Amino acid sequence: MDGKWGARASVVLLGAALLTAGCSSGHDEGAGGAPVATPQPGDPYWVNPDGNAARQAAAYEKAGRKTEAARIRRIAEQPVGEWLGPENPEGEARGYTEAATRSGRTALLVLYNIPHRDCGQYSQGGAADGAAYRAWVDGVARGIGDRAATVVLEPDALLHLVDGCTPKAFHEERYDLLRGAVTRLTALKNTRVYLDAGNAGWGHPDQIFAPLRSAGVEDADGFAVNVSNFYSTEDSVTYGKRLSAKVGGKHFVIDTSRNGNGPYTEGAPEERWCNPPGRALGEPPTTDTADPLVDAYLWVKRPGESDGECRGGPKAGQWWPEYALKLTED
Repeated sequence: MDGKWGARASVVLLGAALLTAGCSSGHDEGAGGAPVATPQPGDPYWVNPDGNAARQAAAYEKAGRKTEAARIRRIAEQPVGEWLGPENPEGEARGYTEAATRSGRTALLVLYNIPHRDCGQYSQGGAADGAAYRAWVDGVARGIGDRAATVVLEPDALLHLVDGCTPKAFHEERYDLLRGAVTRLTALKNTRVYLDAGNAGWGHPDQIFAPLRSAGVEDADGFAVNVSNFYSTEDSVTYGKRLSAKVGGKHFVIDTSRNGNGPYTEGAPEERWCNPPGRALGEPPTTDTADPLVDAYLWVKRPGESDGECRGGPKAGQWWPEYALKLTED
């Protein structure tokens, strides 16, 4: 199935660090003390100064590998999604949004903790049950508060209902949990919420618009397409527009993190999504898009993190510097 993500211990540690560290200057400093630029028009999202790519670039620089460092900085200098872990949602959400606010930017958060997540595949896990998930979302909401945040809600959660991967016994609960999360998060003063809605290579909009409605898309700010996938921006816009027409003209965002060369078309179709070779970074994150229905191009998937244990990759969500370098090849 398309797109796999794992819980990240590094996110937990970083969220706690951001929560306690504070920042006295007018800008953040990245790994190695490099300043992160102030936001420009169309570029409102926070750049994590201590993300995996920033740390890798600093390590390459220290080792004298200046060419590799420069290539990895192409990732480190862009805002990417912060995937909240299961243990400390309030602390992480507060840490990221406070750091973003100090920089005059908006935090990009990804919620990926739905019960029975990923159907027991590479990114299996999620909250123990519905009550645990609601408590987790409440923690996220308390952590965000009135600070600016854009939230991508539960990648794959709806697709796995449609494709039969998630047993029918869990369907109604999942819809209820997603509706509840949309309601809780959109009630926040400065939070925008986008439900995951698949990608241009997955089925047809007719298969997903009814589930989107059942999940509360009418109350969300819109939906997200191409999360952790590789379909071109052009194809993603076409897919998003067809879907938007079926859900009341809702706006959408596109994950452009790794779609510079489009999708991988060789080998077994069921494996093309997982660490495919020959891919490239896509358009940088921006709200200055070419279409009024497209609210933003985002790097929801963090380039350089593995899709799963395929093609020599580490576990889903783990940093893989060799793959990151391949994404930055000219």
